[in-house]
Amino acid sequence: MTEPAPSPADGEEDDTKRKFREALERKQAQARSGSSHENGGGKNLHAHGPAANKRTFRRKSG
Repeated sequence: MTEPAPSPADGEEDDTKRKFREALERKQAQARSGSSHENGGGKNLHAHGPAANKRTFRRKSG
């Protein structure tokens, strides 16, 4: 049993797959090399100032 000779279309498809695979590897390597934002700080706990200055809205009773 011999395998059929690859047609030119198969060669182009393999070349395209290889290019995509290489691009994906470059993208993943770049993502791994970047910082993981572990020391980036947390959320801003006091985004709107102290609670004593917040407005209170009440319905009119009349």
